[in-house]
Amino acid sequence: QVQLVESGGGLVQAGGSLRLSCAASGRTFSTYVMGWFRQAPGKERAFVAAITGSGGSTYYVDSVKGRFTISRDNAKNTLSLQMNSLKPEDTAVYYCAARRPWGVLASTAYDYWGQGTQVTVDS
Repeated sequence: QVQLVESGGGLVQAGGSLRLSCAASGRTFSTYVMGWFRQAPGKERAFVAAITGSGGSTYYVDSVKGRFTISRDNAKNTLSLQMNSLKPEDTAVYYCAARRPWGVLASTAYDYWGQGTQVTVDS
């Protein structure tokens, strides 16, 4: 089992940047596929990006490609999401999540979730 705690959210102007972090507990962090999701007010939670256990492969939904970068540091049990060129439509609660490495990287079936961190992009 893994416990996840996000940080780094906040208020930013459109066009600005934020870096989210997710601290994971446990000794097997590198065995998990890690992902970021977000939930905007009144909307379903949506998949944003994922990264393999080694960090060698990543996946992004089209709306964030070229603007967001997912990365991980297995030595520090941390996951990051660098968000650049932020838009008001990026406003949401962002969640990190973990799952076993089954299936394709685009799979959204995650097992463990953090509590979320709020990102607000002001126009």
